[in-house]
Amino acid sequence: MKASIFSVFSLLMIVAMALLVQGQGGLETRFYSSSCPKAEAIVRSTVEAHFNKDPTIAAGLLRLHFHDCFVRGCDGSVLITGASAERNAFPNLGLRGFEVIDDAKTQLEALCPGVVSCADILALAARDSVDLSDGPSWEVPTGRRDGNLSSSSEASNLPSPLDSIAAQRQKFAAKGLDDHDLVTLVGAHTIGQTDCLFFRYRLYNFTATGNADPTINQSFLAQLQAICPKDGDGSKRVGLDKDSQLEFDVSFFKNVRDGNGILESDQRLWGDAATRRIVQNYAGNIKGLLGFRFDFEFPKAMIRMSSIEVKTGSQGEIRKICSKFN
Repeated sequence: MKASIFSVFSLLMIVAMALLVQGQGGLETRFYSSSCPKAEAIVRSTVEAHFNKDPTIAAGLLRLHFHDCFVRGCDGSVLITGASAERNAFPNLGLRGFEVIDDAKTQLEALCPGVVSCADILALAARDSVDLSDGPSWEVPTGRRDGNLSSSSEASNLPSPLDSIAAQRQKFAAKGLDDHDLVTLVGAHTIGQTDCLFFRYRLYNFTATGNADPTINQSFLAQLQAICPKDGDGSKRVGLDKDSQLEFDVSFFKNVRDGNGILESDQRLWGDAATRRIVQNYAGNIKGLLGFRFDFEFPKAMIRMSSIEVKTGSQGEIRKICSKFN
């Protein structure tokens, strides 16, 4: 009985994905089926090779795609090097995974020169990262072209760990994404990491009376203070999902529900009535149907996000090297 339920669920998911993909800004699934048939397989094998050496690279690639899409759309502009490039903006200084994209691009240029965009490689690598982390997989609409502008000044409006829900909502709405997309996409933090530097302020003298952020679970607060002493190393890495930081699941939402969110912006999802309902829905039961609902909703949100302001057709270019304009 359970197997048949999940078979129906899987079928519904496939149908929903197919309907969603239609009309995604000129993108289409299997765009390279004729021009470079092995494109997606090469990206997958490249991501897998790097993942096998360092599973934390999955979160890095997912975040890299997110940061790319939120500035000038999903056009690979975050991959460009240079003093004034987007990549060097303060919110992007901790980004990882550039070498994975470069590795895949080198292989693809040898096989299909001038065909596969860096923006598409990044979108495919993000999908493969989730799949390799025991998360869902999905058909990625492709056909993006690479942008020909990258400016660090344009990255100032990226979502921040300090953002209120109102600020997060405004930044997502500006990209055509709603509250449901916001909460669902933040769920990517189930495999994310951060530095003590970005949340330690919550642990010491957060309130006017010198106490820690009262929204932090007290037992968890002691654990965090042990990991991130007040005058300790701010670059020490901490998993954003304390229960399973290498597995793509719904325990992140349980943590937010229970006061165990690490970033202030994550924990604030529980303080807003609209976002709390979505968190509560996903957090319901890790091994039950609600867990699979997150698996169902995340691909849909990713397809919407990865279609933000894309360049297609004759727009932009297909870079030969992802870190340099042609």
